[in-house]
Order: sequence, then structure tokens, then C-alpha cells
Amino acid sequence: MALYVYKFGGTSVGNVERIKAVAEKVKKAHDLGDQIVVVVSAMSGETNRLVALAKDMQQHPNEREMDVLLSTGEQVTVSLLSMALHELGCDSCSYTGSQVKILTDSSHTKARIRKIDDARIRNHLNEGKVVVVAGFQGVDENDNITTLGRGGSDTTAVALAAALKADECHIYTDVDGVYTTDPRVEPKARRLDKITFEEMLEMASLGSKVLQIRSVEFAGKYNVALRVLSSFTEGKGTLITYEDSQVESALISGIAFNRDEAKLTITGVPDLPGVAFKILGPIADANIEVDMIIQNIADDSTTDFTFTVHRNDYQRAKTLLDKTCVELGARNVTGDDSIVKVSIVGVGMRSHAGIASTMFKALADESINIRMISTSEIKISVVVDEKYLELAVRALHGAFKLDQEIES
Repeated sequence: MALYVYKFGGTSVGNVERIKAVAEKVKKAHDLGDQIVVVVSAMSGETNRLVALAKDMQQHPNEREMDVLLSTGEQVTVSLLSMALHELGCDSCSYTGSQVKILTDSSHTKARIRKIDDARIRNHLNEGKVVVVAGFQGVDENDNITTLGRGGSDTTAVALAAALKADECHIYTDVDGVYTTDPRVEPKARRLDKITFEEMLEMASLGSKVLQIRSVEFAGKYNVALRVLSSFTEGKGTLITYEDSQVESALISGIAFNRDEAKLTITGVPDLPGVAFKILGPIADANIEVDMIIQNIADDSTTDFTFTVHRNDYQRAKTLLDKTCVELGARNVTGDDSIVKVSIVGVGMRSHAGIASTMFKALADESINIRMISTSEIKISVVVDEKYLELAVRALHGAFKLDQEIES
């Protein structure tokens, strides 16, 4: 007998008919003799509706009260799904995060899980029941309701799977797995049978929206086997697990991209100790996240300093940099908010030379100019003009033959 944690997102439980379909899927697995814990999100659109209600009351809603409000979305879903299971003759029991005792810190709207009391869930599983748990929420040590932030239901599911030592955690979404890249950009994109935690974490951080980053981190830390599947079609999905020999045979597992990039450059900066801090300190103080950084030293003892930020932060960052330019006696500030980041990801990079040259040749063959380059052990990222995004993705997908199955 296996123990599985299933997670269904807002689209999967978006209306009564879909909740009934989820119930049938769960009952089918339960009838095979498996123990099942189901984690659900609020019905699609419900969280946005609740946020709008809050802002009608208060322009900047109190965070504690916001958590109380937002947690009701999942409470509706768990009760309806449990009712649907009962209607199918499948005994079930629903719980909110506080009833399960998913203990978190007290950081309202972005809490982190500290501990889970799994005793009640285990008792119900041993009684043959399906346990339905509200995702996205918990309770702090003072019994205040907390929420885990955007995509928090994924984290709830993984944390429960870790606490219960589940055989696998299944994340059901509106896609049937993790693809080599976005099929809307490259129609030849192929669904991966397996990918490592490391690769999935890079893909998620670089723009892939399939899984919430924190849930992948949690799964990797506690060695929870994750599987991404479709709520609407049958299939094996994609297994996210630790590296093995089959995965190592692939040079590159996928191509991720991020459209929300902007680039800033300050030129003619005096090349003195502490200059980088004087440039980036005010940016950090404004809570603006910096991604890629390049510094070039000129013959006249000055430096050009370039970095990227999220496009939404571009104007704020440029205003701060203009002020820094005057303070440092630098030459000028230039910027570009029409760039994108394209990245290749794969654990196979560790043991194969020539990956970078293949990437750069593929882009050069399409006359795509590279503005910035960043590397790590299992990824290479480049910044290019936004108009070349789709062409770059397709060129790299072809260059690394990602449309072809890798032979074991």
C-alpha cells in the first residue's frame, strides 16, 4: 500500500464540475488501496475576488486580517471536495491548515512552515479515509491564521508529503508535465519524463511557471519525489527527483526564459574600492532585486557597471542610479527595458565541454547579439533584445536537439 499526496490548483477545482472530476480521480486511486491526502487551492478567481473586497475596505489591508480573509478560499474548496467524495461513497475528512496544525512563523502573507503535526492525518488514513487539506495556510504559535504566499499550496503539499514520508507528491496542473521549453514558443517542445531537483529549481527561478520555487526547494531538502501531471488528461507526467545515470545522459534538459527584464549601465565610474557597493547599496535599500552583473575596466582607470532588474523596478532603479552617477562623478546612465533573458539548463554541463560554444554559435547563426552572459554549474543565461526571444528559444532548442528523446 502506497501513500500519495495529491495537490490540485485553482484551475483544477475551478467550478463544481471540476471538483466532482477531481473527486472521481481521487476515489479511483483510493479504490486501488492507496492512502491519499489531497491538498487543494481556492477555486480559480476566488483569491482575486477576496483581495478586491479587502481593498474596498482598506487601501493597504492589515496583513493579519488579510490572512484570515484569504484562508477562506481554500476552506470552501476542501469542504466541497469532501462532500463530492462522500457522494461517491468515499469516506473523507476535510481540514484547514490550523486544524492539521501546520505550524508556521508569524510572517503574515508570506509565512514559512516550521513543523507539521501529522497525527490526526495518520489516524484518518489508517481508518481508510481520504484526508482533504486546505493548501496555502497554517497557524502560528499564537493561533493566528497565516498564509504562505503566492503558490503556497504547492509548498503545503510537499511539506505534508515530507512529514508523512509519502511515496510521491503529485502536483496536478493544467499542463501534463515539465517541457523542454514553453510549447507556445516552440511547438516542438517535448515533455520530460524526469528532471532533477537542481534543474527544476533553476528552471523555476529563470521563468518556468510550472512549480513554485519554494516547493521545489522543500522537496529537494527532504527528498520528496515530485510528479507534475495534468488534471484533465491521463499520463505519467514528469518526475522530479535526484540525479541518476539516465538523467546524466542529457546535456541540456530545458530552455527557460524571462520577459520581465531590464538593464541599467553606469559608465565612467572611478575604479576605486567600494564603488560596487555605492552603486548597488541604494538599489538594495529600495528592496529592488538585482540579477546579472557585469563590470568592465577601461584604460583610463574608470569602469562601466551593468546590471539587470525586474522590468517593474526599472524606473525606480534608474532614478536611484542617476543620483548615484552625480555623487560618484560618473559619466552617464543608460538603460533598456526591452530585453529578455534566455537560459539553457542541464546537469549534463558538468561533464561535457563545448556547451557554451554551441549556444553562442546557434545565436550567432541567427544574427542575435548577446548583451550579457551569466553562468553557473548547470546553466548559462544570456540577455538579448526582446524581439529575438522566440527566435532564440527555437534556435537553441534545435541546436541541442531537445525535440529528440535521449537514449538511455
